Amino acid sequence: MILFPAIDLKEGQCVRLIEGRMDLATVYSQDPGSTAKTWQEQGAEFIHVVDLDGAFAGQPRNRDSIAQIVQAVNVPVQVGGGIRDLATIEDLLSLGVQRVILGSAAILEPQFVAEAVEKYGERILVGIDAKDGLVAIQGWGETVEKTALELALEVKKWGIGTIVFTDIRRDGKLSGPNLAATGELAKASGLRVIASGGVSSLADIRALKELTADGVVGAIMGKALYSGAVQLPEALAIARGEG
Repeated sequence: MILFPAIDLKEGQCVRLIEGRMDLATVYSQDPGSTAKTWQEQGAEFIHVVDLDGAFAGQPRNRDSIAQIVQAVNVPVQVGGGIRDLATIEDLLSLGVQRVILGSAAILEPQFVAEAVEKYGERILVGIDAKDGLVAIQGWGETVEKTALELALEVKKWGIGTIVFTDIRRDGKLSGPNLAATGELAKASGLRVIASGGVSSLADIRALKELTADGVVGAIMGKALYSGAVQLPEALAIARGEG
């Protein structure tokens, strides 16, 4: 299981939100590149980046910070947030980004997502964010009448193999991931699932590790790392089956 330290970008700074609310942002660093390097030095094998401004604006807003992160590390980086066209994907990949995560576009621009998968294959992931079981879009500002599983099965038809699943109610709260929903989504969809939102302890990592047989292949960690609730080297040991 891969653990992804998260770097959420707002106006060039590393922040964490609660339930995706921009008015509840805590700034952890003003140097995204240095933050990424710190996680790499602690053993991270992959960095997860979200352009929060881009998610709300519908187009990337933190390109320079993303470039800094990619240049600062030699582990792969995946990026999501406001990516709505092939030119933007091409630009991010040209910066050295390894994988691009499409979110709201899966609802708003399904043809674009299908084209992106056809062109870039497994470098394209879909992020499925759910609030009370329904898919949330536009920076989590609104929900649509579609369940996470319904959307997962749709994107699977387009060729998507891996999704990032976030339970918004758990995000940034250190309340533990929604294990049941994450495991069920992986099993029912047959997709590889990266869990996101709520990871708060080493016990959560152990619990997610037990879901690997269902198709849970990774977990994104944000506030737990920044607050010191979890030390990355210890979490990585559990993810590797050593702890």
